[in-house]
Amino acid sequence: MGDVPLSALFGVLFLLLALSAFFSGSETALMSLNRYQLRHKARQGHRGARLADKLLERPDRLIGLILLGNNLVNFSAAALVSLIALRIGGEPALAISTVLLTLVVLIFSETAPKTLAALHPERLAFPASLVYYPLLKIAYPFVWLVNVIANGVLFLFGVRAGDNQLTALTHEELRTVVFEAGSRISTRYQQMLISILDLEKVTVDDVMVPHNEIIGINLDDPPELIEQTIVDSRHTRLPVYRDTIDKVEGILHMRHLANLASFEFASGDLKKLLREPYFVPEGTPLSTQLVQFQRRRERIALVVDEYGDIQGIVTLEDILEEIVGEFTTDPADDVDDVREEAPGQFLVDASAYIRELNRSQGWELPTDGPKTLNGLIVERLETIPDAGARLEIEGYPLEIVASDDKRIQTVRIRPRIARGNEEAS
Repeated sequence: MGDVPLSALFGVLFLLLALSAFFSGSETALMSLNRYQLRHKARQGHRGARLADKLLERPDRLIGLILLGNNLVNFSAAALVSLIALRIGGEPALAISTVLLTLVVLIFSETAPKTLAALHPERLAFPASLVYYPLLKIAYPFVWLVNVIANGVLFLFGVRAGDNQLTALTHEELRTVVFEAGSRISTRYQQMLISILDLEKVTVDDVMVPHNEIIGINLDDPPELIEQTIVDSRHTRLPVYRDTIDKVEGILHMRHLANLASFEFASGDLKKLLREPYFVPEGTPLSTQLVQFQRRRERIALVVDEYGDIQGIVTLEDILEEIVGEFTTDPADDVDDVREEAPGQFLVDASAYIRELNRSQGWELPTDGPKTLNGLIVERLETIPDAGARLEIEGYPLEIVASDDKRIQTVRIRPRIARGNEEAS
C-alpha cells in the first residue's frame, strides 16, 4: 500500500464514507415507511414500493444485510484512515485521525443522512430497495448465517422473527388517519368517513322518531280522518294501528293506494294493502341495522323495548342522514329546534335530541345518558322543574322557560362558561 498515492487513498475513503451514509440513511428510510401507504403504492404497481414491501416482510434479513454492509465499510474506513495517518504524520497522527473520523462519520455518514431519510423516507427507500433486493440474493449465505445467530439470541428472550404481521387499525386509529389526511380529503368527506366509523357507537334510539311523534293511521278513526291523514302525510310509509301505536297491524306504502278501485279508505280495504311490520330491539347499533335493512329489503322498522312496547320508528333515511347529513328538501322538515334569541343565547325545544344539538350548534352536551335535552335535565335534577329553574351542565347555563306536569317544553341555553360544575336553583 506504500506505493498507492494519497489522492487515491482519500478517494477510496470518500467512497467508503458515501457508502456508509447510504447504508445508514436507507436503513432509517426503509424503517420509517408508512406501511399502509407502501402497500397502496405496491398495489398500484410501483416497482420500488413492491421491492421495499418484499424486503420488509423479513426485516431481520434486511437489517442483517444493511448492518453487514455498513460495518464492513466503516471498519474499512477506519483502517484506511489509520494508514493515511501513519503516512502523513506517523503514530502521533493516529489519535487525531480517530477523532476526525468519528466526527466525519457522525455528521456526514449518520446524522445527516438519517435525518434526511426520516424527513423523506420514500425518496431514499424506493431507490435503495432496487439495490438491496439483488444484493440480498448475492449475499444471502452471509446474511443467513448472521440471522441464524441473531434470531437464536432473540429466541431465548421469547421473540420470534416471523412476528411481523401488519397490525390492523382500530376505529380510533382510523379516525386519527382521517383527521390527519388534512387537505387531501375535503372536510365534507372527512365528516362522512367519521360518521361511518361512528355508526357502531350510535344506536337506533339516537335517531328514531319517538313514540309520541309517530304519525300513523288509526283504523278506528272515521274514513274522512283517515283520508285526511294520508293526504297530509309527507311520508311514503305509514304505520297502521288500532287505538294506539302499540297495536300496530302493518305498514302502508302510499303507492299501494293506487291498487284501490276507488278513492275510499275503509278498514278492510287498507288492511289488504299492509305489509307485515318489522320490529327491532332498542339499543341496536346503526351499523347492524343498516345491514339488516339491506338483507331484509326493508326501509322502516318499529323499535321495541324488552317488554315489546313500541318506543319509536327508525327508517333507512335516518341512518343515511347520520352519514351524509340532512338531505331532506321539504320545507316542512326545516323546522328548527333551536332559535337564537340574542348573540350566544338560544331557545331550544326540550324534546330535541342532544346529538343533533351538538352536531348543529357545535355544543358538547353529554350524550352517554338520556337522548333528549328534556331527559338530560330531568335526570340531573331528579324532578321535573318549574319554569324559571336554572342549572349548569358541562359548563352550559340552562334556564327552564316552559314546562308542565309531564315534561320540560322549552329551555334557554347561554354560551358555555369555563367552569364544569353543575348548579341548580
